[in-house]
Amino acid sequence: MNILFFSRLFYPNIGGVEKHVLEISRILVKKGHRLTVVTEQSSSKNKTYEVVEGIRVFRIPKLSEKSDKKFKIWKWLSNNIDLIKDADVVHCHDVFFWYLPFRFMFPFKKVFTTFHGYESFPLSRKNILIRKISEKLSNGNICIGHFIKKWYGTKPDIVAYGGANKVKESEWAIKNKNSALFIGRLDDQTGILTYAEAMRQIREKLPDFDFLVIGGGNLMSKIDKNIKISNPINNASDYLKNYNFAFVSRYLSIFEAMAAKRLVFAVYDNPLKEDYLRMTPFSKYIVIFKSPQELVLKISYYLKNINEKNKLVDLAHAWVNSNTWLEMTKIYIKLWKK
Repeated sequence: MNILFFSRLFYPNIGGVEKHVLEISRILVKKGHRLTVVTEQSSSKNKTYEVVEGIRVFRIPKLSEKSDKKFKIWKWLSNNIDLIKDADVVHCHDVFFWYLPFRFMFPFKKVFTTFHGYESFPLSRKNILIRKISEKLSNGNICIGHFIKKWYGTKPDIVAYGGANKVKESEWAIKNKNSALFIGRLDDQTGILTYAEAMRQIREKLPDFDFLVIGGGNLMSKIDKNIKISNPINNASDYLKNYNFAFVSRYLSIFEAMAAKRLVFAVYDNPLKEDYLRMTPFSKYIVIFKSPQELVLKISYYLKNINEKNKLVDLAHAWVNSNTWLEMTKIYIKLWKK
């Protein structure tokens, strides 16, 4: 099968959607499918065409965020129309508007959409409308999270959460119980300031508590200078083996922490994000909270009650091991055969 993915960003960019598309693409290529990704060139260092692990990657030359951006994307796709003509399946990762005019040029070509996450809170009418149009003009869709149905009114064909790679047993051991790792963007959606404030309070009682932040974003300057910050890296999850707790609140990072047998502490600061976390089949295996004070209390509790922590960790690990990237890939194939 000749499969064409549209994704706003792709490897080597770092992010949940980028990782999702890469992992699915890898497996599809191994299964013998021809996989092409069309994405944006985020940096002049990125080649406009290359082959990554058997995946053909075409990058639309770097564009500014102006009102005419979509017309430039449509023009690029028109100039490379054979990519669409040759595809057996077109699958859009959020960016269905890239394909919008071609939906009418190729009315019988199968096109699908995966809806990942949300833009911001509160949701704008524009974003809700864009999703409804994408849903109506797609032959089927995958919603990453049950919250999408509630907040966007989307009727999902399949609800899924992504996948994780299994972690070696040799990396499960805890080297330092008084430690935590944050992985994610330093912005409002990841709750970094809540984690940072909780850490300030925890260190009043445990001065040597080791805390590392891996990420970048517009809130970096607001984080206490006593907190260690590392730039975003593709293998951030590898650092989990050096820390006891995972401060993460996005699905991909949560999965990777559960696979590494690390207890997850996930923060929310609005009702949408609360549903994002609680309306999941794994919510009972992670610690969900709202305030720094709650996190401080929960960290203190699980440091003292190791058996309770291990129960959650074991249940989470068993659950995530049945939700691998291979299983996620099967979901895509099932949808395309619909």
